[in-house]
Amino acid sequence: MKRKAKIIGLGSYLPERVLTNHDLEKMVETSDEWITSRTGMKERRLAASNEYTSDMGFEAAQRALKESGLKAEEIDLILVATLTPDHVFPSTACLIQHRLGAVNAAAMDMQAACSGYIYALSMAKAYVESGMHQNVLIIASEKLSSIVDYEDRNTCVLFGDGASACIVSSEKSGYVIENVSLGCDGNQADLLILPAGGSKRPASMETVQGGEHFIKMEGKEVFKHAVRRMEGAVKNCLDASGLTEKEISWMVPHQANIRIIEALAKRFDVPKEQVYLTIHKYGNTSASSVGIALDELVKEKDLKQGERIILFGFGAGLTWGAAALTCEGNHG
Repeated sequence: MKRKAKIIGLGSYLPERVLTNHDLEKMVETSDEWITSRTGMKERRLAASNEYTSDMGFEAAQRALKESGLKAEEIDLILVATLTPDHVFPSTACLIQHRLGAVNAAAMDMQAACSGYIYALSMAKAYVESGMHQNVLIIASEKLSSIVDYEDRNTCVLFGDGASACIVSSEKSGYVIENVSLGCDGNQADLLILPAGGSKRPASMETVQGGEHFIKMEGKEVFKHAVRRMEGAVKNCLDASGLTEKEISWMVPHQANIRIIEALAKRFDVPKEQVYLTIHKYGNTSASSVGIALDELVKEKDLKQGERIILFGFGAGLTWGAAALTCEGNHG
């Protein structure tokens, strides 16, 4: 019998500090009304100065492990999706592996920006269904506040910090990963970029003074690509899974911008009440946003056997992806 990869435990973590739109009004020339109408965001969470990507990821991972009923020693692979690692190396996955006591796990970081959670799901599905790994821990954790310019009103209102995690296995009941559809267009790489800090532009006085260690984004261009690419990814994923739009119980989008999400919802035969949102509370938390929303959805709603969930995301690269999940039993 063919192995079926499924999510058997979910967890998320949000830092305590809240940054509201009214707080931002005191920092840059903006307003609560402007931010809310254009993004759907009211507040976002910021990590403490001594709280890092590995710390948040560790907290989310512990919660996912507890829900799965597995011990850390039973994990044999850890994948961390992040664009804000603690260090260039060693990987954040190695740091979390040590803290968890996951002594039997291999560990690595992977990076697909805001699409990272869905890219990681595709990898975990492949590993589990091939039999190469039994229990894969996915962690998506971001401290975006470490690369946001709080003097740039076009980007500083958008981003927040947070982490999500899930356990993918073929054992136990959970949410079957039916199919994952991924895509990329590297020709648009400059639309959303952290210019310096890599081998092309190593840190120097010049890069620091030029603000090159902060997120740079061409918002209008990103918007145009996001709607079209995510629509395509969802349609590809549904087709490959043999599903129709009417069979979707919940859509869980990357929480980037309410206008992007609304534009996408209109292109599918899904009522807006079935599009799950956390954007008003947490803003855009990059790779972790889909996982945080999924975790909150399954804890808030009484999901029934056979319900279908579509996850989708879009990020720098440009990268995009969608995943179709089926609920195996009653979860709430």
